[in-house]
Amino acid sequence: MTESLAAHTTFGIGGPAGRWLVPSTDAELIEAITAADAAGEPVLVLGGGSNVLISDDGFDGLVLHTGGLRGVQVDDVAACSGAFLTVAAGEPWDAFVARTVEQRHVGIEALSGIPGFVGATPVQNVGAYGQEVAGVIARVRTWDRQRSAVRTFSAIECGFGYRDSLFKREPGRWVVLSVSFQFRLGQLSAPIGYAELAKKLDVEIGQRAPLAAVRDAVLELRRAKGMVYDRADHDSWSAGSFFTNPVLDELTQVPDGAPAYPQPDGRVKTSAAWLIEHAGFGKGWGDGPAQLSTKHTLALTNRGQARAADVVALARQVRAGVEDAFGIRLVPEPILVGVSLDSDPATGR
Repeated sequence: MTESLAAHTTFGIGGPAGRWLVPSTDAELIEAITAADAAGEPVLVLGGGSNVLISDDGFDGLVLHTGGLRGVQVDDVAACSGAFLTVAAGEPWDAFVARTVEQRHVGIEALSGIPGFVGATPVQNVGAYGQEVAGVIARVRTWDRQRSAVRTFSAIECGFGYRDSLFKREPGRWVVLSVSFQFRLGQLSAPIGYAELAKKLDVEIGQRAPLAAVRDAVLELRRAKGMVYDRADHDSWSAGSFFTNPVLDELTQVPDGAPAYPQPDGRVKTSAAWLIEHAGFGKGWGDGPAQLSTKHTLALTNRGQARAADVVALARQVRAGVEDAFGIRLVPEPILVGVSLDSDPATGR
């Protein structure tokens, strides 16, 4: 029976898999991917499907779903050094976050509610509400398809940046097998670094709050924006934020009135959501089966019957409108499989 990839993405979009396999061990995954590579068969490694838009034609090759790779290994817990855990790539991310909060492991409480699996988090350097996984990742164990070997990266070797990593910059080469995290122990969170969250918690920027309170506040904020996946809520049928926040070379490039966040390298980050809204695309914009979320303009959503082509058309309209208004070209965050935002014959953009 053909496996529909739409059933394995939060967009609810995607055609059939050529071949579908759910390995339950690293060895099974490596054996399958090595055989496919040797035969010249295309391979798509699919995790939780929360950061991907797959063509309506599906994927003509082997789709390896990492959901069978499970397990959380506690390597060490000590008052002086904290907790060191190694987590299989297929562990659901939010369940892992909940576990860390319950066990007083500090550092990812503000990353609550993010869908997907653990293995995807270092690829995107997942971040939200002032935290990034780069802050707690110690090692990433991978399969190198180019050299047919297992390679383990220390955190510094991962080349983490804003929504970026070595793994993202070399797409298709690295398959994450497990991620090792090191957490500080405590009952209070890491310092709150995001104004919206600080306001919700009634604390000042830089102050701490109880771990459980931070998790609850983040979940409430994300649900209000349609950013916690709920099958009954079409605003959550998305890939989350579809565009990354632009990082500009100079402050003078930031439009008047737009948020400006200085970066360590001297550049300035601004808000993609602000740009979209001020280019004329409000919440719920669009009249087709793909529309902007009614809760958050940065999410492109499937209203129930959308195809990949509908989402691509909407993304092109939004990107073109922002570029026309501000001269800033938005960059998509999700992985695009069999689709592209470029070379639109209707506009030439």
